[in-house]
Amino acid sequence: MVKNLRAVALLSTSDLPIVVIAGCPNVGKSTLFNRLVGRKQALVADIPGVTRDRKESIALIRGRNIRLIDTAGLEESAVEPLSGRMRASSESALRKADLILFCIDARAGITPADAHFAQWIRKQNCPVLLVANKAEGARGSAFAMEAYALGLGKPLAVSAEHGEGITDLMWEIADSLPKEPPKYQTDKDKAILETGVEEDAQITPLRVALVGRPNAGKSTLLNTLLGEERMITGPEPGLTRDSITVPLQYNHRTFEIVDTAGLRRKARIDDSLEKMSTSASIEAIKMAEVVVLVLDATLGVHDQDLQIARLIEREGRACVIVLNKWDLVKNRSETRKAMIDRLSLSLAQIRGVPVVALSAFTGDAVHKLLPTVQETWDIWNKRIPTGELNRWFHEMIKRHPLPLVEGKRLKLRYMTQVKARPPTFVIFGTRVEQIPEDYKRYLTNGLREVFNLQGVPIRLQLRATKNPYASSSV
Repeated sequence: MVKNLRAVALLSTSDLPIVVIAGCPNVGKSTLFNRLVGRKQALVADIPGVTRDRKESIALIRGRNIRLIDTAGLEESAVEPLSGRMRASSESALRKADLILFCIDARAGITPADAHFAQWIRKQNCPVLLVANKAEGARGSAFAMEAYALGLGKPLAVSAEHGEGITDLMWEIADSLPKEPPKYQTDKDKAILETGVEEDAQITPLRVALVGRPNAGKSTLLNTLLGEERMITGPEPGLTRDSITVPLQYNHRTFEIVDTAGLRRKARIDDSLEKMSTSASIEAIKMAEVVVLVLDATLGVHDQDLQIARLIEREGRACVIVLNKWDLVKNRSETRKAMIDRLSLSLAQIRGVPVVALSAFTGDAVHKLLPTVQETWDIWNKRIPTGELNRWFHEMIKRHPLPLVEGKRLKLRYMTQVKARPPTFVIFGTRVEQIPEDYKRYLTNGLREVFNLQGVPIRLQLRATKNPYASSSV
């Protein structure tokens, strides 16, 4: 684990029973996962191998919360190839399970791979429910009965896509779960069980999205933060396909870190699955509070990196930029200066964005990331008192008077902050819609420098005040 970084799973989830969905590729595990969770959370496509990393969510099954885990398809592969790494990740989840839902395709019948992994699962000494998926109608139920041959008990015929048999499956899951642990004995125990954190930890999680181009090192960075091989990594670009959320706690603060699929230029995206992955990554940016843009320092700043940064700014998210693979950079001072100069010139709207140079692979300087995220979040949430703001505002106008427009000088009366997240200000005055763009930039830059709003988007809105002496039409 990285020095000075303590990452632990939330108690509120770690105390819940773990139910793992396993099976060969393309048997409908992710569709079943979405059905049990009650919303579309995992990517689903009619091709094998869509799920690579474990997807986890809380599901309510017959009045009881469980940790439901969707896994990659089990394949007979060596450890080195991608399919072998996916299998190793799935097997790791199965070893922690309190209940396994072994899923097969009823229409395809029992395959040799089904038989092989059913034999392996029997040796895990864990309760198993055999789920015969894609068993629509009476004919599908008849096909499902062939699964008795696997030796895992009675097959449960379901159709995750159409919702058939899901109610019966939920009852079976509830009956197969271990008994609930004893109730908490003290108020402190109650608080920990209900919130998942100690009393001195902040309860509301800070949601952070890791974004960037393919192969920038996002998944490796998340693994290093967690201190475990949670995400599948490797030299192949585009390994992560879905957005995976993982909770951790650092310095008495709860974080939800979302690893996302790499974002390529739109012109290069022609695969329907990649389009879904891209949509999931963009949705993660919209839902995040702080977005960590991971750049490959060995490649410099790419145009696509700037496009992603502009998207972050348009969505009003706070931003931290990571220069990853810093251990491979030879001339570090020159490289850092060149990259920051490029970012400063191209990202005027989030000028002063914090930059952390690190190596996700070696762990060097990774401990600096989460404190920087916290500081940026604080700025993003900052509020400035109206009195202090207007003293600054009138001083700025006095220092640089408004230009004449059509021979008349515009009048700006006062300014107020209407919201944070991101900091948003409204200027009141007459004919404010005619304020030149360069004067707006002058005020925005002044706000950023004087009130320390570096690295976050600033919204400047204009609102005209009514003239009480203007004649009204009758």
